[in-house]
Amino acid sequence: MKEKLINEYVNRMTIADVNNFAIKNGIILKEEEVNLIYNHIKTSWHTIVFGNPRGILDDLKKKLDNTSYQKIETLYVYFKNRYL
Repeated sequence: MKEKLINEYVNRMTIADVNNFAIKNGIILKEEEVNLIYNHIKTSWHTIVFGNPRGILDDLKKKLDNTSYQKIETLYVYFKNRYL
């Protein structure tokens, strides 16, 4: 059931949703960075939520500003621990 709800949410998610979430959490992203994160979420949400996202995080680390990446990783760990 949880998996289906997450899938539905991700299917409805927009690039603006990703950008607004980042801004709300003090992360200012360039357009290409928002698109990169959005595409990872859309294509790999199952791995991000239920699997080992190390490869995805490593890819983001190479392509994002270091401060932005650190904030994203911190948020990921926070939400992962909170909801699982």
